[in-house]
Amino acid sequence: MTDSQALADEFDTMAKWTADAVQELGPEHAIPAACRGSGSPAALEWLAKQLRLGPDMRLLDSGAGVGGPAELAAQRFSIAPVLAEPMIQACQASARLFGRPVVVAAGQRLPFAAGVFDAVWSLGVLCTVEDQLELLTELRRVVRGGGLVGLLAFLRTVEQLPDQPEGNHFPTAAELDKLLAAAGLTVVSSAELADFPAADPDWQAAADRVSAVIEGRHGHDHRWQVAQQQEQLIGELIQRQLVAGRLMVLQPDG
Repeated sequence: MTDSQALADEFDTMAKWTADAVQELGPEHAIPAACRGSGSPAALEWLAKQLRLGPDMRLLDSGAGVGGPAELAAQRFSIAPVLAEPMIQACQASARLFGRPVVVAAGQRLPFAAGVFDAVWSLGVLCTVEDQLELLTELRRVVRGGGLVGLLAFLRTVEQLPDQPEGNHFPTAAELDKLLAAAGLTVVSSAELADFPAADPDWQAAADRVSAVIEGRHGHDHRWQVAQQQEQLIGELIQRQLVAGRLMVLQPDG
């Protein structure tokens, strides 16, 4: 299986199935289900506050997936999110669930003029692309002067992983530092994802109900099985502290 097929199974096909399940179960399931893999509500709220998000600010979510984090920020901070996501079915799923502006685009080639967003974030995306410098450079390009960039990066804590998830390219902290310097981005604050509390039981239960519906409908499907294998492998690497999530707020140089 190619890296691109593994990512399509994990992020594209699952996105459509997630939207279908949410529409069956009810809208209160939308944000919890659509935030899977993007950090807990407490972590996302910390990042939003560090980015100084406020009413009517334009936030770009690059690699937005199904759009849960952007919608959470919109509801809690009254911002105006715009989503960019390379997977077509993920874009369609986010539009169905939340109705926010969304464009099919890779983070390495954003179809926006320079400096048009008040803030930008990219959550759990960096490790899914090989041209990581291009992604970071694009985030810097599209944020306005004085604006901030938010990043959730999953970092490799060892030289070599015992198991390498298909389609993932985890940098080390040192490698990420070099990438940020080359992109003209300086870290102004950071936090470890593991230090934030988990989602509350109601939130987790809503996400689990969506997962149960998807499994009931598609558990026999090879694409669901591949996506589950990917999710479980990454979860094991995080549990063993071989991969760790780090939230960062970045200031463009100059």
